[in-house]
Amino acid sequence: MIEITDVFKRFDENEVLRGVNLTVRDGEIFAVIGPSGSGKSTLLRIVNLLETPTSGRVLIDGTDIHAADRQLSIRRRMGMVFQKPVVFSTTVYENVAAGLRIRGVNETAIRHRVEEALELIGLADREEQNARTLSGGEMQRVAVARALVTDPVLLLMDEPTANLDPIATETIEDLIRRINRDYGTTLIITTHDLLQGQRLAHRMGVMIDGAFAQIGTPREIFSEPKTRSVARFVGMENILEGRIAAGDRGIATVDVGGTPVTAATLLPAGDEVCLCIRPEDITLYVAGSDAGSSRNVYTGTVTSIRSLGPFSQIGIDCGFTVAALVTWKAVEDLSLSTGGEVQIAFKASAVHVVRRAEEKL
Repeated sequence: MIEITDVFKRFDENEVLRGVNLTVRDGEIFAVIGPSGSGKSTLLRIVNLLETPTSGRVLIDGTDIHAADRQLSIRRRMGMVFQKPVVFSTTVYENVAAGLRIRGVNETAIRHRVEEALELIGLADREEQNARTLSGGEMQRVAVARALVTDPVLLLMDEPTANLDPIATETIEDLIRRINRDYGTTLIITTHDLLQGQRLAHRMGVMIDGAFAQIGTPREIFSEPKTRSVARFVGMENILEGRIAAGDRGIATVDVGGTPVTAATLLPAGDEVCLCIRPEDITLYVAGSDAGSSRNVYTGTVTSIRSLGPFSQIGIDCGFTVAALVTWKAVEDLSLSTGGEVQIAFKASAVHVVRRAEEKL
């Protein structure tokens, strides 16, 4: 449905986007994730014709939208929901009806569409309330309804839950799923919330420094990052530098500062690599315990214990430094304390290997 080809965007001397390429399929939810300032919002504004690319093309159904002489008709096929909901000082009903009135839709059709939209967002009983008296989450739902009531084929959402509490966020996320499922609407969502992208998206792209570092399914992004920067952003806190010492049939021994680590990779001996291991893939045992079938078993010293809600992040020095994620109960059962001894284990298949030469691709 959407083809973005080699898009650059500069504001004076500041290059915000640099060579962005992306294809978004009809009917999918595509999430653009990345740190603040990476260019996510600018990309959305270019697709929505609010900004013009310095160079490159954006095609919707084969039409170059920035070169077309019918930009108004193209833009009317889209809806946009911004990070901070914008509502007019009038009733909820009139807020949702605004886009339809601009388009000259007759009152009977407006009534039908607005009531349907209010029912969808769960505010059918609030249509006469002034929209500015609603909560932040309710205002955002009104903004979604106002965009949706015009029947867009493409809905763009820029950090739609950034300022909302967990309950309001869950409501908006459920609304996004229903819009996609029930109406077949294509959605592009920007978010810095990794888990939100994972929950909602069919595919996602990691934008770093104005370009996509990786595009794929949530599973591919979180389990098989292509670069160190992507690995760090998606929470692979354990990134070890090493050199492949030997390999046989997809299993390699990697020298990490003199300590051998077994990893599943087809890369050849001699390659300089980064080993990426998710903290939750590291299991802790009492020193000297049976670690089962794990190929990588090390004894180390606990260097830190940090509370993360119902979990704890444990820092361990075992010749190299790693972090493991465990429950509070595991901390108690293993009698973990700073300076204490602990055994760690992780499988070769839990080690994702990236060539160090590819880190900055």
